[in-house]
Amino acid sequence: MPAVTVKNLPDDLYQRLKTNAQAHHRSINGELIATLERALCVQRTDPEQQLAQIRALRRELDLPPLDLDAIRAAIESGRPASRHPSVHGRQRSTQGIS
Repeated sequence: MPAVTVKNLPDDLYQRLKTNAQAHHRSINGELIATLERALCVQRTDPEQQLAQIRALRRELDLPPLDLDAIRAAIESGRPASRHPSVHGRQRSTQGIS
């Protein structure tokens, strides 16, 4: 297996790597490999494909849509829209946000 030497690693970057390694119960080498894998092996998702997956999940959850009035009322009251009284018991609306 190939080995890599990292030269001139800034102290603050090394400390962050060390802190992350401790938090994930890994060696510094293990954390460095995991970090490189996350950075270099990311699969880019097509936005349309991602949107289709989100819509499919929403259909599975069968949540009532939020309308703009419910969202505004939730913002003004400081409560999440899902807890706002006007949302509970409401029939699905074609005017909701989907």
